[in-house]
Amino acid sequence: MLYEIETNPVDVEDAIRLYWEAFEPYPTDIARVDEIREFSNALLRGVMAHRDEIDKEIQSSSKNWKINRMALVDRNILRLAVYELAHCADIPKRVSINEAIELGKKFGSEDSGSFINGVLDKISHGIEKE
Repeated sequence: MLYEIETNPVDVEDAIRLYWEAFEPYPTDIARVDEIREFSNALLRGVMAHRDEIDKEIQSSSKNWKINRMALVDRNILRLAVYELAHCADIPKRVSINEAIELGKKFGSEDSGSFINGVLDKISHGIEKE
């Protein structure tokens, strides 16, 4: 949904609607699908509500990288992870970082995992959970 908002500018609620409409053809017997929807929607809304502060944090922690020059996938993985680090007290920091690294490895470039790890490691030391 974050990717959608950047590549096809839509508002948050439209991005949520479009995503879940596209999800409908897939099996609905996934355990806890309603919880998954609620959680992912809350993450998206949170990231977007705090995007300016998140982007400043990412920018100040990335040596020689302007946020608008980062790969789109990496940038949005970082946004999601920084939101979790700062605003999701129930998610351990290490979990947020590890999941972001794995997403980078799976969906980003060859160097995404190590790039994301370096940025989040620096950020995580300065963030106190709400």
